[in-house]
Amino acid sequence: MKNFLFLWIALFFSMGSISEEINPDIKNIDQPNTVLFVGNSYLYYNNSLHNHFKRMVEEHIQGFNGGDSVKSSTIGGSRLKHHDVSRLISPQAISKIEKFDLIILQGGSSETLSKKNRKEFAYHAKRHIDSVKENDSEAALYMTHAYADHYRRYEPNQIEIIRKAYTEVGNENGVLVIPVGLAFDLAYQKRPNIKLHDDDGTHPGLLGTYLAACTVFASIYDQSPIGMKYDYFGSINELDKLFLQEIAHEVTSTYFNKTLK
Repeated sequence: MKNFLFLWIALFFSMGSISEEINPDIKNIDQPNTVLFVGNSYLYYNNSLHNHFKRMVEEHIQGFNGGDSVKSSTIGGSRLKHHDVSRLISPQAISKIEKFDLIILQGGSSETLSKKNRKEFAYHAKRHIDSVKENDSEAALYMTHAYADHYRRYEPNQIEIIRKAYTEVGNENGVLVIPVGLAFDLAYQKRPNIKLHDDDGTHPGLLGTYLAACTVFASIYDQSPIGMKYDYFGSINELDKLFLQEIAHEVTSTYFNKTLK
């Protein structure tokens, strides 16, 4: 009986430590002229997140040419360890860009869901971030979303584990964390029937990609996406568009504890 009680108490406290709320350090990004997304299929689904993001920036900044300035390097099923970031950010490694001002790093979907994976995630995140800083560029971490509840690897507390892991690594390395996963979670809380995931339960659907792009935009530019006209050429209806913009605004304002412009 004593052994059972001891195990129960240990489990209780270990669960509490996983869900412990850790606040992100405030980190502002200098307005970037060139941006590189590095990740996997979570980024390249639905005509690629970087394409949606660049159109939002083009609407926000007069004269900005996203085709020349925003790029994406993705490997299906990859984790951070699979990317050669130091090579990707070297002059003219991608297009004619001499230097990327901002590199956004997206880890694998399961990369933070076990103690072993989190240790590996933290190691490779630091390695890449150090390379970025040595290049006199800025880095940001893209917090992934949790699996949909019908996916075989779904667990109810996944978003808390993801949140804690990304926030801790972001704070340890002094970089911005973009709270995409929290935006998915809040959207589902407010509209449980909205479809942010693809049918497979892991990849983003179009609305999920749009929400992610809004969250990236708000996090980087410290600017509310509410009122943005971009709707993927009419593919996203007005009701969904406004709802997702409001979610991105609320999540970034709350996570960073500041008022967006």
